[in-house]
Amino acid sequence: MPSARLGTRGVTRRRQGTPNDAPALARADVGLAIGAGTDVAIESAGVILASSDLRGVTGVIRLSKASYRKMIQNLAWAAGYNVVAIPLAAGVLAFAGITLSPAIGAILMSASTIVVALNAQLLRRVRLTAER
Repeated sequence: MPSARLGTRGVTRRRQGTPNDAPALARADVGLAIGAGTDVAIESAGVILASSDLRGVTGVIRLSKASYRKMIQNLAWAAGYNVVAIPLAAGVLAFAGITLSPAIGAILMSASTIVVALNAQLLRRVRLTAER
């Protein structure tokens, strides 16, 4: 399997076959090398499987999809926090008696960072092997 176009978005994937595949692995959107492959192919690939078992590809796909979902969740959390907290700290609702002191704003900023970090830690629960 030299290289293949996937879907309609022009995504190219490439798996390692010979040492001459290194340039193609580097140019592919997703380059996959097996740990038992040549050094040049391993250095060129974006993803390296430690074993020669190709079933690990499904785990890589699961992990990448879960990582993307976490990035969206963390972006939504951080954006939501900033949309609410920054105007309050700037005093937009001061005429209504609603203000946010700088100290409380700093605490909320730290809490937001902790929530994002804890949410990212949930990636450890992703099952990389197929359920049987």
